[in-house]
Amino acid sequence: MNPDTLFRGARILGDGVDVVGDLLVRDGSIADFGPSLGRPDSADVVEAEGAVLCPGLVDMRAALGEPGYEYRETIASAAEAAAAGGITTLAALPDTQPAIDDPALVHLLRTRGVETGSLSILPYGAVTRGCRGEEMAELGLLREAGAVAFTDGSRAVGPARLMRLALSYARGFDARIVQHPEDPSLAAGGSATESEQATRLGLPSIPAAAEAIIVARDIRLAELTGGAVHFAHVSTGEALALIRRAKDAGLSVTCDTAPPYFDLNETTIGTFRTYAKLSPPLRKEADRQAVVAALADGTIDAIASDHQPRDADDKRLPFAQAAAGGCGLATLLGVTLAQVHNGSLPMAQAITLLTSRPAALLGSAAGRIAKDAPADLCLFEPDRIWKVEAGKLPGKAQNSPFDGRALEGVVIGTWKSGKRVFG
Repeated sequence: MNPDTLFRGARILGDGVDVVGDLLVRDGSIADFGPSLGRPDSADVVEAEGAVLCPGLVDMRAALGEPGYEYRETIASAAEAAAAGGITTLAALPDTQPAIDDPALVHLLRTRGVETGSLSILPYGAVTRGCRGEEMAELGLLREAGAVAFTDGSRAVGPARLMRLALSYARGFDARIVQHPEDPSLAAGGSATESEQATRLGLPSIPAAAEAIIVARDIRLAELTGGAVHFAHVSTGEALALIRRAKDAGLSVTCDTAPPYFDLNETTIGTFRTYAKLSPPLRKEADRQAVVAALADGTIDAIASDHQPRDADDKRLPFAQAAAGGCGLATLLGVTLAQVHNGSLPMAQAITLLTSRPAALLGSAAGRIAKDAPADLCLFEPDRIWKVEAGKLPGKAQNSPFDGRALEGVVIGTWKSGKRVFG
C-alpha cells in the first residue's frame, strides 16, 4: 500500500473549489482538503509553494495512432505526452486502422490505458462501419462494451438520413453523437479557409460556411429526433451563434473547441507552414475572437487537445498535399492559460473547461476535487514560462502548430490514483 501524500500550500482549484491550503491523498483517493490539515504520520509531503493543484485534465478528443498508425504515435508515447501535459483521462478517437467499430477493440483500448499506469483511455465508438459514412455500426454493442459516445473522428457523418438514424438510435441508450462539423462536399480537396490569403497563396480553400451548414443541419436533426449532438473543435462565429441559439431553445446540443482556434488564426500558415495545416483549417481573426467570446460566455462546453499526431513525412509535402493535424497533448494547458493571462477567462473557468465539464460530457467520474474522488491530480506553476520546440516535446508526435511559441504555465507534477506519473 502506498503511503499517504500531503500536498501543502497549494491553490486547490476545481469545479466549485478554490481554496489555498492542503490536500491529503490516501489509498488512491482524495481523503481531505482545506487550510492547514496537519501532517499524518509517515505521509510523503509535496511542497506546492503556491502552485495550482487541480484535477488531472480530461481531454475529450485525441487520436492515439494505435492501432494502425503506430509510426505516428503509440499509446505508450501518447501516455508519456499526456502525463507531461497534466492529462490523466483521454477520450480516444475511433478512426484508426482498424476503426473502433468492434466491441473487442473498445475493451482493448480501455485495457491498454490501464496498462500505462498513468492514463485512463475512454474510447469513442465509430458511428459508421470503418468510419466510412456508409452503414451504421453496432452502436448498442459498442456502448455496452464501454464506448463513451460515437463519432467518425476527423470525418463528418455526411448523409443526413444516416445522421438522423444515428441520433435516434443513440438516444435509446443516452449517448451522444460527436460530429466533425464540416460539409464533406464543400471541404473536399481544400486545405485552408477561403479568404484573400488562401487566394494569394494559391491554396485550394474551404468556405467557413461548410462548418455552419453541418451545424445547422444537425441541430435540426437533433430537434427532430430528440437525440444529443456534440460538435467537435468548433472554429467559426457563425456556427457558434447557431449552437448558442439551440442551447437557448433547450435542445441537447453541446460543443468543444481546441487551442488553435482561440490562439491562432489563418496568418499562422505564413508561407506554407504545414505544421499549421489543421482540420478544420485555421480561421480569420474575427472567428478566433468569436471562439474566445464563446468560451467566456459558456457557449463552448469544453476545451479538447484535438491531438492529431503526424509523422515528419506526413508534413514534408507541399501544403495542399500535407496531412492536416497538429499534436496538442503537451500544450493543452499552456495555450489555454494564455487566455487567463490576457484576461479573457478566469482561471477557475479555464480549469473547469479542461476537467469537470468534459468529464461530465463523457460520463466520467474524473475531473473533480472532492472527498473520496479519484486522486488524479495536476500541479502546475501558472506563471512559469517555457517555449514550445518541435523535436523536444514529450511523446513521439512533434507536429505542433505552436512550434516556437512562448507559453506561461508549466506542469511540475501529475498523479494518477495517487501515484506520481510525471515530475
